[in-house]
Amino acid sequence: MRIGWAITGAGHLLDESVVVMEELAKNNEITVFLSNAGEEVLKMYGLFERVAAITGGYYKELALDSDQRFSYPISGRLSLGKYDLFIVSPTTSNTVAKIVNGISDTLVTNSVAQAGKGMVKTIIIPVDMESGDVETILPSKLELESCADCEKCEAAELCPQNAIIAKQEIDLLKCIGCGECENSCPYGAVKAGKLITIHMRDIDIENTHKLVLMEGIDVLKHPNEIMDNI
Repeated sequence: MRIGWAITGAGHLLDESVVVMEELAKNNEITVFLSNAGEEVLKMYGLFERVAAITGGYYKELALDSDQRFSYPISGRLSLGKYDLFIVSPTTSNTVAKIVNGISDTLVTNSVAQAGKGMVKTIIIPVDMESGDVETILPSKLELESCADCEKCEAAELCPQNAIIAKQEIDLLKCIGCGECENSCPYGAVKAGKLITIHMRDIDIENTHKLVLMEGIDVLKHPNEIMDNI
């Protein structure tokens, strides 16, 4: 199968999405579509190289929002029905809101619109599905209460991206999630994978419900459900 897989800027369900993508790539051609935020977040969580590793070749491209400019030429393949399936996982509330309101001003939202025109089945995994609280994982974070205020910050010295502002924070736009900082701090002041609880907004839940009603789109709760729906 030829599959287009889009990733937006959500950390929730991101690792799970990459795992399923890697499994599908064993027997299928996958083109990866990354929004600007999706590219940034993959790097923050140390997952960008894993995604890049499954690409390479015709219909196995790594398509970046920044490279496609404003006309998103690669999405034309979807309007021509050149793919058997288009997946967006994980999908941020911002992307869902644009889709249900017919806005297609990013690589991902434009590709969803073109998939509809080309009658390409689309599977979307929103991160905002049901009301209530959801646990999600943070990228690397500097815990100031554990910081010993060292004269020379070992974590900052060893960071290959110079992403750590000692005694302040981690610049996540530079971070590539390599884990060097977490391993080097003797006081455990750098943490990755911390669980936090976030509250789902009513407006985002309402938009997800609208998404369910859209023609040609299947909405699933978790990336693990994708295999059963192909």
